[in-house]
Amino acid sequence: MSFARVGPEALDYKPCRYEGSAMTFRGPKARFEEGMVLCLGGSETFGKFVTDPFPDRLARRIGRPVVNMGAVNAGVDLILHDEAIKAALAKASAVVLQVPGAANLSNRFFTVHPRRNDRFVKASTMMRTIYREVDFTEFHFTRHMLSALKARSEDRFAVVVEELRAAWSARMGLLLSRIDVPVHLLWVSRRAPADGPPPGAELGDDPLFVDQAMLSALEPMVSSVTICCLPPDQRAPRERGMMHGRGEEQAARLMPGPSDHDRVSALLAARLS
Repeated sequence: MSFARVGPEALDYKPCRYEGSAMTFRGPKARFEEGMVLCLGGSETFGKFVTDPFPDRLARRIGRPVVNMGAVNAGVDLILHDEAIKAALAKASAVVLQVPGAANLSNRFFTVHPRRNDRFVKASTMMRTIYREVDFTEFHFTRHMLSALKARSEDRFAVVVEELRAAWSARMGLLLSRIDVPVHLLWVSRRAPADGPPPGAELGDDPLFVDQAMLSALEPMVSSVTICCLPPDQRAPRERGMMHGRGEEQAARLMPGPSDHDRVSALLAARLS
């Protein structure tokens, strides 16, 4: 994960590491206290482009320590296997788990980087057999690779998506079975869980390939499910109170702004009160 400043308006996320992990998290570094609330998830939980992400706002609302261990583009593999996250879970009294997408996890068709789960590492023999004409050395990121596969063949791509959904469901079930405290699932997206895939070559909005049926199957294993669909906002990111460096504006447009983070914290505070 790169935190290099790319312009005068880029945020300093105060990157830090915790014992037992090579992963870089948003700082300042927190103490793992008994009774804390632990927030796990991807870029939205991390708080990309905002100075005051929802875990910080949640702490003020509920008057309890909240630790933000969201990571940019994190998938379920990082959350499941990172040693620092395991140590934090042992101290937590509750967990807020942002629903991750089904694209950034290793499966029977391809392998992702164990920390940077959005990084494509290699295709399996099975994948190369299905897509014989594809040169997988051209891909570095899962979204790019999956977009190319969908453009090649909708039918073959459907087989890949089915595998990703099955792997996601199994991995999420395993993760939840290992957490001994109440888990509050958080859906943050520009779409609702019941929304179908977009027409054409687009993959759609995160969390990729996760639908209502997959989410509903997890409900017996969690204490609550909070759905936060981000309202459309055509304003420039800086007009929404976000900070980004040169070349990051398009990425910032896709992320929650300060008002969205405040809304998420209010919804979660009602669950955790």
